[in-house]
Amino acid sequence: RRKMKHVVVSGANKGIGFAIARGLLNAGYFVFLGSRDMSRGTAAVAQLDSSVVSRAVALQLDVESDESVTAAVASVKRVLDANGSSSSSLFALVNNAGVADGLFDNQGALDAFKKCLDVNFIGTRRVTAAFLPLMDHSHGRIVNVSSAAGPNYVSRCAPEKQKMLCDKNISMQQIDAIFEENIKIAASDSASAGFGEAGWDSNAYGLSKALVNAYTQLLAREYPSMKVNACTPGFIATDLTDAYAKSAGKSAKELGMKTPEEGAQVVIHLVESESLEGNGWYYGSDSVRSPIDRYRSPGDPPYTGD
Repeated sequence: RRKMKHVVVSGANKGIGFAIARGLLNAGYFVFLGSRDMSRGTAAVAQLDSSVVSRAVALQLDVESDESVTAAVASVKRVLDANGSSSSSLFALVNNAGVADGLFDNQGALDAFKKCLDVNFIGTRRVTAAFLPLMDHSHGRIVNVSSAAGPNYVSRCAPEKQKMLCDKNISMQQIDAIFEENIKIAASDSASAGFGEAGWDSNAYGLSKALVNAYTQLLAREYPSMKVNACTPGFIATDLTDAYAKSAGKSAKELGMKTPEEGAQVVIHLVESESLEGNGWYYGSDSVRSPIDRYRSPGDPPYTGD
């Protein structure tokens, strides 16, 4: 009987997060379903099949709150200790929680710009830093759910900014400087022209995911024995994309959107696969390595760069 492997999935009460959690449960994992609102997390667990529900726990996890994240780590540790997990280690962390402020519009209000970066990037970093001490640093896995909006964003930046965002040796100070510079531009009176003049694109969602991809490379460098990767689940029919479908006056299917279950496949692959080559890589929705500075269509040949 194989040792039970424990996984935390943030933003797991609905959409892609719930599909990821359910897929991992069906594959035999023990899953903590992170949810900002505990009642929604509990409701999500109640929707699971009775055959897997004994391996599912709702976890209050607000990625914007230090207090919530610290409490979530303590909750997970208690379960790991009670389950007698090998040296109380967490096998995998899936950073899925995200918001789409700034996804289909550029600039937008400063609050929306900040919120997008705070949840998608700072939240991912906060959760990862908090859970890393619980993880198995020789075999553990981290999957950062990113988006093709990241590479698309980078492709619209000036060449020197592209180089910065794609640098495999990027430091946390450099990532923070990029974050701070863009927040400063967004807060300025000349934001609409400021981004372009500075060599950046103005889309907050794209920036947040480009920073997640840069952070993934940094983490992989710091934890070379773990498997730390990012991926795009593809264009998925969820609450995040629902507003776009409505504004376009088309159905999710007409827009070529995939189901959350289809979007979850690449994430499950990155948690499960015994034959993952890369570390610090970014994968397309077809589970194939992709570049972080331009879009690669599913079905195209794999990216083979450094």
